[in-house]
Amino acid sequence: MIVGDEGDYVVRAGSVLLRQVSIGGRIVDIAIGDDGTIAAIGEGIGAEYKGDAEFIVEGKQDIAIPGLVNTHTHAAMALFRGYADDLPLHEWLTSKIWPLEALLTGDDVYHGTRLACLEMIRSGTVAFNDMYFFMKDAARAVTEMGMKAVLAYGFIDLFDEERREREIRATEEFCRWIGSLRNPSIRAAVGPHAVYTVSTEAMKWLADFAKREGIIVHVHLSETEREVAECEKMYGRRPAFVLDECGLLTERTTAAHCCWLDQQECNLLGKRGVHVSYNPVSNMKLAVGRAIPYQWLKEAGANVTLGTDGAASNNNLDLMEGMKFAALLQKFFWNSQTILPAHDTLAMATSSGARALGFGDGRLMAGSPADIVLVDRYAVCNTPLHHLESNLVYSCTGGSVKTLICSGKVLMQDRVVFDERKIIEDAAKAAQRLLDRLGEQVIQEH
Repeated sequence: MIVGDEGDYVVRAGSVLLRQVSIGGRIVDIAIGDDGTIAAIGEGIGAEYKGDAEFIVEGKQDIAIPGLVNTHTHAAMALFRGYADDLPLHEWLTSKIWPLEALLTGDDVYHGTRLACLEMIRSGTVAFNDMYFFMKDAARAVTEMGMKAVLAYGFIDLFDEERREREIRATEEFCRWIGSLRNPSIRAAVGPHAVYTVSTEAMKWLADFAKREGIIVHVHLSETEREVAECEKMYGRRPAFVLDECGLLTERTTAAHCCWLDQQECNLLGKRGVHVSYNPVSNMKLAVGRAIPYQWLKEAGANVTLGTDGAASNNNLDLMEGMKFAALLQKFFWNSQTILPAHDTLAMATSSGARALGFGDGRLMAGSPADIVLVDRYAVCNTPLHHLESNLVYSCTGGSVKTLICSGKVLMQDRVVFDERKIIEDAAKAAQRLLDRLGEQVIQEH
């Protein structure tokens, strides 16, 4: 255990014993081995494992659930929170987001990613799927924060051959570098941004490279109606079929958004074993006009997971809040009270996401990764406790999370995270420096 100036702490490694936590209405103990996996779960096993545990967490009958998994975000955009709200999508991108992104530095991405990790830890997320720039700096932040992540360099060639070659070299170099870390908690992915920003030549190269390396593909797909219309105009086919012809739809692919898929495309994604990342809060805020066709995807056998998108288009990274939006948006848009029930929504945010990113099965059982969230049993949102899954999805937010364990490391206990104040202060300074650079550029241009 490492103790900070303000009594903060973080467990870097070692065996952990969780005592008196609630799983399925039973009060049990959970023993975690020094390999970061669950050694045993059961009533009264604490007496057997207490002597070997390097750290003991008193559960106080808090509710243990699997760690949440965020399958689509741009973590460093936490620095953009609240900067550009209530704007049309095209104006939001061209006049606000892209000009600021053009001024980003690796140091900005490092501090923004640290802030994002802090927020995710505080709201129950253990792993995330990230696509952005300066990803070595993002990896450094993730390593320090103790989370799990799949990191993709955002590949955008804008159909330019010279730029494509630069992006290819950057992708190869980044993936080699991630491999050299030999950190099982951080994995590389390829990140073709979307069909409207990446050439087919590049997409085919990325598909071949991902297959050779056995790594994940992370791509935006059919987020807006405009994207679909422009794709049909350019290629004579809808976006999912273009990705498939380039070889990018596989069981290693996570496709984000997918709001404007038709039924044929849903069947194609199911056939290819694609994982879909549903981002309801971002999609509603940017008014993309359609909820993902969850029922079609489910019937086709696609694995639907949950993401937040970046904080610029969501404003927080609270996946527990996202569960409620996910369920309600489906019910509202598709006019069905029974679509996406609480049980399925919770699985979407836990086991489905873990499978998509290759971080275990997202279940609490012996042999599984010790990715565990303790939710306050005596929070208002859990009183009364008629149906746990309903409370978790429809009543609770990330504020009900008390303790988070990732791969056996205690990253937060009783709502305390190591070095939290410094992370926040450093991120605030980085955001201000970024705005200062933007202001200086505007002055120079005029």
